[in-house]
Amino acid sequence: MPLRVEPIGLRAANAYVSEHHRHHKASRGHKFTVSIRDADGVLHGVGIASRPRSRMLDRDGYLEVVRVCTDGTRNGCSMIYGSLRRAGVALGYPPHRIITYTLASESGVSLRAAGWVDDGLTGGGSWDREDRPREDPAPTETKRRWRAGRVPVKQEGAEK
Repeated sequence: MPLRVEPIGLRAANAYVSEHHRHHKASRGHKFTVSIRDADGVLHGVGIASRPRSRMLDRDGYLEVVRVCTDGTRNGCSMIYGSLRRAGVALGYPPHRIITYTLASESGVSLRAAGWVDDGLTGGGSWDREDRPREDPAPTETKRRWRAGRVPVKQEGAEK
């Protein structure tokens, strides 16, 4: 089944996420969203790119893919990750500053297929603090960070 990438509004993408995502709710905001549809126009998946949740990464000009959700259509997730990467690069984000996270228990096969690079395990845990109570609607297990491209290697003697 041939698929095509199309833009989609955040409201429609969030409705799809609310209906189909295994463990996340709708996204609060976004920079841009994409969808994949078949030749009949049937929606098979969405992807949402946004500001990073980390203040430090946001300050440093990163773009975070915060939701990718499909109905299980073959190669759908890889197609969405690839299109989000291309759109981010077209908007001026260096590939190594386009990131996403998966649960450590997830394989990341769709990300690898789309050319993303495993950046290793990160924290995880709860956002809830005694002085800042929060609910944890999403899983709190360790996460794996992925980059849409490798971090450039600084060459010896190169200007910083």
